[in-house]
Amino acid sequence: MDDIKKVMLPAAIVLLALLIYASTFVVKEYETAIKLRLGEIVGSDYDPGLHLKVPLLNNILTFDARIQTLDSRPERFLTIEKKDVIVDSFTKWRISNAAQFFRSTGGDSARTARLLSERINTSLRDEFGKRTIQEVVSEERLALMKELTKQIDAQATELGVDVVDVRVKKIDLPPEVSESVYNRMRAERERVARDLRAKGSEAAERIRADADRQRTVIIADAYKEAEETRGQGDAKAAEVYANAYTADPEFFAFYRSLNAYQTSLGAGDSTLVLAPDSDFFKFFGDMHGASSEMAAPAEPPQASAPMPMPGYSSRMR
Repeated sequence: MDDIKKVMLPAAIVLLALLIYASTFVVKEYETAIKLRLGEIVGSDYDPGLHLKVPLLNNILTFDARIQTLDSRPERFLTIEKKDVIVDSFTKWRISNAAQFFRSTGGDSARTARLLSERINTSLRDEFGKRTIQEVVSEERLALMKELTKQIDAQATELGVDVVDVRVKKIDLPPEVSESVYNRMRAERERVARDLRAKGSEAAERIRADADRQRTVIIADAYKEAEETRGQGDAKAAEVYANAYTADPEFFAFYRSLNAYQTSLGAGDSTLVLAPDSDFFKFFGDMHGASSEMAAPAEPPQASAPMPMPGYSSRMR
């Protein structure tokens, strides 16, 4: 009996362990599960942890409850302007109701992706058909994506999934349309560039004309000021010459004659022919210039003929 007990005890422990193992199942943090009994769902949406089941009678199916990405193929849609656009989009979704998910898709991810794609394409076609190209490529695209997410999430409830987000990655024009659109855009940009160049040329001419006007005004003002200054200087010089003459007329006449002698007689090989009794030689006979009958006082100088200084030439007539 002792030998039988020694053999049966370990066997009983092993059977008990197997029974416990077969009667429990574990749901991980990122999973959701359903319990089947002879193919019928008797439990779903178990929390992470250890749970019980009836061995051989219950069957456990687990599904990934994390957010998954459905990257759809680019599709061609028609806008309200009857223009084709090629839209590339993706969708974020996750299982919300494991039992409904199993009933609708059989737990097949490929089938789920196909069913979601059909609904997404239908919603995209409807929404793009209500909008222009300008609206779907501008900031209004955010409102479009929010509306798409709301619509598709409502439709995906029957699949047991939640649509978290729908995003349009890229919107392209068909190849046969792109070239004409680019040509129109290029022509528009060239028109704007020509307009800007014309405005720039107009501004440049206006600035250049204003600069020329200011230059003319500045030169005229400077010439006016120079002439006024020159006139004041000539008046001052005439006044000085007149005062000098009236102070001593005889010395002034003698001084001018000496300048004339220096200029005419000191000029190298020059020859000067004059009559002996000419007034030009009046100071040679007498220091007061009284030897000539024509020794009359010289007329006072005019303002236009200033007195020459020593060392400067004076032309005699």
